[in-house]
Amino acid sequence: MIDLLFVLNSILLGAGLAMDAFSVSIGNGLAEPDMKHGRMGLMAGCYAFFQFLMPMIGWALVHTIITFFNGLTKAIPWIALILLLFIGGKMIFESVKEIAQSKKKASSCDASPEDESIDEKEKSIVKKLSFTMLLLQGIATSIDALSVGLAISEYHILAALVASVIIAVVTFIICLVGLKIGKMVGKKLGVYAGILGGVILVGIGIEIFVKGMFF
Repeated sequence: MIDLLFVLNSILLGAGLAMDAFSVSIGNGLAEPDMKHGRMGLMAGCYAFFQFLMPMIGWALVHTIITFFNGLTKAIPWIALILLLFIGGKMIFESVKEIAQSKKKASSCDASPEDESIDEKEKSIVKKLSFTMLLLQGIATSIDALSVGLAISEYHILAALVASVIIAVVTFIICLVGLKIGKMVGKKLGVYAGILGGVILVGIGIEIFVKGMFF
């Protein structure tokens, strides 16, 4: 039955599930402080979509092949760790590379306007997260929501869909806040913000792994 308590529980569940995506959003905002509103909406929407999708996949697996689902949940911490270590490490590497390029440019007195234009283009490419990396982030930060399929396994299909939609909406709002915070801090940190953003992603991956394996 869909009532006020059901909605409240779904909101609280969404807030809890969105914390990893919130932290990653801060990291992305740090790495890209000039992010436009449309891109912010795309990122938050990506995380929200996967937070909707994973509980529904979990619900479907519970109602079909429960043995496979139980085996899959054991791999969740490893999948999140590998994806976020890769994405965070890539962000750190590209940020360090960008800093090195900036220092090289500053030390060169013969840099032509054309060289500077090329350098600026390289910086913009380094700073922007690709769509593929965004999808991987969405999977990494939402894959633990597969286990929510157990929590909502007693719901009928309509209730499960409504709960997942509420979770997605809450995630979208929380991630927008995270991106905004990251952008504000990123503007103050300059080129070093990308390193901090990458460290945050790596830290989230380790946190998900430790929590999933030992708690």
